[in-house]
Amino acid sequence: MGQMGKMPCSLSSVLERVIMVEQILSEFRLKKEQLKEVMKRMMREMDRGLRVETHQEASVKMLPTYVCSTPEGSEVGDFLALDLGGTNFRVMLVKVGEDEERGWKVETKHQMYSISEDAMTGTAEMLFDYIAECISDFLNRQHIKHKKLPLGFTFSFPVRHENIDKGILLNWTKGFKASGAEGNNVVGLLRDAIKRRGDFEMDVVAMVNDTVATMISCYYEDRSCEVGMIVGTGCNACYMEEMRTVELVEGEEGRMCVNTEWGAFGANGELEEFRLEYDRVVDETSLNPGQQLYEKLISGKYMGELVRLVLLKLVNEELLFNGEASDLLKTRGSFETRYVSQIEGDSGDRKQIYNILSTLGVLPSELDCDIVRLACESVSTRAAHMCGAGLAGVINRMRERRSPAVLKITVGIDGSVYKLHPCFQDRFHKVVRELTPHCDITFIQSEEGSGRGAALISAVACKMAACMLTP
Repeated sequence: MGQMGKMPCSLSSVLERVIMVEQILSEFRLKKEQLKEVMKRMMREMDRGLRVETHQEASVKMLPTYVCSTPEGSEVGDFLALDLGGTNFRVMLVKVGEDEERGWKVETKHQMYSISEDAMTGTAEMLFDYIAECISDFLNRQHIKHKKLPLGFTFSFPVRHENIDKGILLNWTKGFKASGAEGNNVVGLLRDAIKRRGDFEMDVVAMVNDTVATMISCYYEDRSCEVGMIVGTGCNACYMEEMRTVELVEGEEGRMCVNTEWGAFGANGELEEFRLEYDRVVDETSLNPGQQLYEKLISGKYMGELVRLVLLKLVNEELLFNGEASDLLKTRGSFETRYVSQIEGDSGDRKQIYNILSTLGVLPSELDCDIVRLACESVSTRAAHMCGAGLAGVINRMRERRSPAVLKITVGIDGSVYKLHPCFQDRFHKVVRELTPHCDITFIQSEEGSGRGAALISAVACKMAACMLTP
């Protein structure tokens, strides 16, 4: 595997180095009391987001989704689903059929399309024209261009819904900046683009956030699923809230799914004492400085960059790589989040770690490899714990509202960090359970959550089972 860089040092200097590294990394370790404080602040902002008089200034917007019913015996047939939430865009054909045992079965076929930097940061018209082009290509491939299918759109950005098929984009996140979209009805932008193309017709019946789509998709596996969550490029959660507390929408009966948009938690200073120098640099150099501060502590879009900044700090303190960083390591974005998963998943022979560092132009010693792993663990563990504190807030809030002796609840989760990082799940589950006494929580991983969920919600919308309230 090549020669590890030689590091002439005595045992005492090794020990000294490790102690100093530990000191620097200890800032990432959050005590249970600190996590409880994050959870309490999250619950307070959730309350403020739900109430009419404080909604405007709340950092957690608690957006009503107009998804009220879970899909009991939804419409059968063919549905199209779109999924836009990051650099990849997915078009999916979903066949919902009857099944003797479970009441329905769902089959899917999908195609991935990547979205260029130009489309993400150009005009809304360019972006939606490209989306319409992808739909057209997919319909050709499936030989269904002649059919006018109901379409469900998973759109994973903050939207203020006015109905299940009408939502105003509040602001872009995750590197998107297409001009002319913020403040406009997203479904309208999609319908206009389809009309401009003119080579197919589509009936856009529902638009949902990816957390909502994930929850609905997992509900098909487990009827107790009333929370949906994403930990991937971004981080967000939704859950079923009592209608009587959703003040932005009229009606007292039953429950409505609320999209927390908790990625923006921290906008009112709630996270200041937990944010470190690395977090501030990541925020200042991002496309949306001062926004999505909670998400920037957790999600895959930022995790690799946080680790890179920590490594540079250790190099500057002469605790890593003989005090010398390669040009590549000094380059923003060069340390990808997938490296964090690969390094923590290393089998112990350091081969994986060595190879990754070599591609970044560094020749590490064995101790260097171990220090890099510690840096990755520090950043990803804090992410899991911070995320766990937020979810514990949501679940404790549900329990307070419903007041059972024990709240039995299932959380449906999707996203690359949750699915691919070797230790994230265990660390995250442990914190959630520690902070939610009197709750019996099951976690299930969503398969094809976003697209399948959007199609199932379309099926519900087609049957008018979703409550079509006017605000």
